[in-house]
Amino acid sequence: MSGLQKTLAPCEYKTGKILGQGSYAVVKEAIHVKTGKTYAVKVINKKLMRGKEFMILNEIEILKRVSKGHPNITTLYDYFETPNNLYLVMDLCTGGELFDRIYNRGHYYEADAADIVRTVCSAVAYLHDKNIVHRDIKAENMLFKSKEENAPLLIADFGLSKIIDNQINVLMTTCGTPGYMAPEVIARTGHGKPVDMWSIGVLTYFLLCGYTPFDGSRMDEEVKNILAGNYKFEPVQYWFAVSETARDFIRKLLVVNPNLRMTAKQALQHPWLQPSEINARSVEAPQNLMPIIKNNFDAKRKWKKAMESVLFTQRMKIAAATNEAMKAAADEEVNGSVVVGSAVVRDEEGIDSSDNIEKLEKYNSTDFNQFDFDGKVKETKEEVKATDVAAAVAAAIDENSKTTVKKD
Repeated sequence: MSGLQKTLAPCEYKTGKILGQGSYAVVKEAIHVKTGKTYAVKVINKKLMRGKEFMILNEIEILKRVSKGHPNITTLYDYFETPNNLYLVMDLCTGGELFDRIYNRGHYYEADAADIVRTVCSAVAYLHDKNIVHRDIKAENMLFKSKEENAPLLIADFGLSKIIDNQINVLMTTCGTPGYMAPEVIARTGHGKPVDMWSIGVLTYFLLCGYTPFDGSRMDEEVKNILAGNYKFEPVQYWFAVSETARDFIRKLLVVNPNLRMTAKQALQHPWLQPSEINARSVEAPQNLMPIIKNNFDAKRKWKKAMESVLFTQRMKIAAATNEAMKAAADEEVNGSVVVGSAVVRDEEGIDSSDNIEKLEKYNSTDFNQFDFDGKVKETKEEVKATDVAAAVAAAIDENSKTTVKKD
């Protein structure tokens, strides 16, 4: 890239308030100057991501493949960079997270849960048809487009997603959100599309009672339960209003052997997801699940799970990860000119921090986890090391070493 020249173009967006913040990026509200349309812009700090550019390229490539292809998957509208940051322009979802929306409703029935799961299965079936594994299906990654009652539910956050094809058909990285992770992910025996279906099973269980199936007082207990597929529809008072058809749906997803799990298309054909069959219940009349959901939903538990998720999925050994650098990313306003195309920009240390987007045209998506910042092929496992639960996994496996893991 040394022979390329810097290219500048007028910025088309004005950023506003911060909507969220992670370890290497912030999400800000933005407005398109000419049209007045509002978007969510993911602002990624280049300095914090140095050496991990393949992660962003992978996310962009996946979003390009699926954008506008399914009504329940977030859309990537644009992407560009400045000398300090990379910007991804996506849907602005003002309707809130899935569970928050449910929690604020006055009533909530099993049929409502089935509608949500049907939507998720449809979107995941589309992803799997495109050979994409999301790897982080959970309620927190599902957002409503607006506050309107019939607003579409969108699956978001493709930061851990991967493309599987002839070159990469088995993934090995332990990643995701602990309570939603499939056994094969924790055991690192190789995983693929079935991990999303396990997560949908966990999500379905959660939507029907307000807690996840493998909860333990300690993380090693939770890991042990996941590896063994150890869960129950208990306490009985929380499940008496849930149909046997719904339970059967969950049982066919929370199967330790990934080869025996329902696929997304099979799940869509299950009786529980058929609108005409939803009233075929084991109880006489639909019961409002909201009192049970609210009783079981503990704000402190949610905060704890969220913190574990951040530590688990986003702890990366980045020497440049400082509070000052993060603040610079959050404070930078997009105005004047932005760097686009194949521009070369060097920071104060003389390091090339220019546009890598052009490599999308040079490399196949399967190459993204194999090149470093200079474009050289390197040997690597994948992006995220699950160091935060290593001890828990080791403890659980050690405890199970004298027994046979349940194979459904």
